[in-house]
Amino acid sequence: MSGVGVRIDSWVWAVRLAKTRSQATALCRGGHVRINSATAKAAQQVKIGDEVRVRLHGFDKIYRVTGLATRRGSATEAAQYFEDLTPPPLPRVERPADIVRDRGAGRPTKRERRDIDRLRGRDADPPA
Repeated sequence: MSGVGVRIDSWVWAVRLAKTRSQATALCRGGHVRINSATAKAAQQVKIGDEVRVRLHGFDKIYRVTGLATRRGSATEAAQYFEDLTPPPLPRVERPADIVRDRGAGRPTKRERRDIDRLRGRDADPPA
């Protein structure tokens, strides 16, 4: 292939961000792939230095293209073609354990429900 660029769906598949080529194409068609903050179509060319954002499993992953892969290789080979710029995930907020009510105690009263919501970190009273 020429040194200008490669199809984004082919690159996503070759660097192992998608399991199959058709899955990579579906990611592009679904709007889950962006090149330099613009939604990418499957046949759009990606070049070295481009920033690619891929939405995988509900999370955005950010990559910088460092090489143009046209065929799928091993995972160590694939790692040569991109630089991972994804920020580390935020630390999980510790929440108290689930509230346990005695069996047979019936439904919680309005006051008890508000206390439970407050303990779980939910906004008890929606803004007016």
